[in-house]
Amino acid sequence: MVPILFHVEQVRRETADTLTLTLKPAEGGTTLRFTPGQFNMLYRLGLGEVPISISGDPSRPDRLVHTLRAVGTVTKGLASLRPGEAVGVRGPFGAGWPMEAARGKDVVVVAGGIGLAPLRPAIYHLLARRHDYGRVVLLYGARTPGDLLYRRELERWRGRFDVDVLVTVDRGDAGWRGHVGVVTTLFTRAFFDADDCVAMVCGPEVMMRFTVAELKARGIPDDRIYLSMERNMKCALGFCGHCQFGPVFVCKDGPVFRYDRIKAFFGKREI
Repeated sequence: MVPILFHVEQVRRETADTLTLTLKPAEGGTTLRFTPGQFNMLYRLGLGEVPISISGDPSRPDRLVHTLRAVGTVTKGLASLRPGEAVGVRGPFGAGWPMEAARGKDVVVVAGGIGLAPLRPAIYHLLARRHDYGRVVLLYGARTPGDLLYRRELERWRGRFDVDVLVTVDRGDAGWRGHVGVVTTLFTRAFFDADDCVAMVCGPEVMMRFTVAELKARGIPDDRIYLSMERNMKCALGFCGHCQFGPVFVCKDGPVFRYDRIKAFFGKREI
């Protein structure tokens, strides 16, 4: 698959090392429809390409939105882009969040750090079809207040009466008046029907391990817990083998997996 040319429309800085790129098709180019949880390969001309989750609204395929942390050569190159500059895009790839399976049920969304980015399209979907779902609960944790993504959007969501948004940080600062503690400490304040609920989880793997334990303690069975595993993806086609995870490939078979499908390998490094 050859990259399609897009241009940077907007660059928004989220935290000290994280930013959101909004891309639009080059003149005469095509839009890329996607489902919540999928990712694209972003190609920084002259540097290479990396897999980045789509963090925008799936009802707006005319704009591709990606939130990335500048930690490597390619992501730092992407972070240096300015409006009007070109980006190559391959995708979308992968299996996304179970939006149809969750229809009619309560939905618990649990995010840690930049893990909120691949969950944001699912949240857009839930809020746009609010009557199709039961209670919607978002639990979001970050290391510090300065590491929280989409702060204005979080405030807007908290202002709605049809979604419960609980936010925490591991370490507060002088201006923080919210909850302090890891994201699993928010479960004591979260209300949902564990017998008729789907959980969607993304964040650091250690956070997801403790979140799965908490969800299971609340009575949610393995086959209604979904995790986004984003480790070692490279080619997006399952050819290179970098992201092999037991019998599956994260890029081709995931990145979103039902927990019972991967529980035998979950928590083990580099399997």
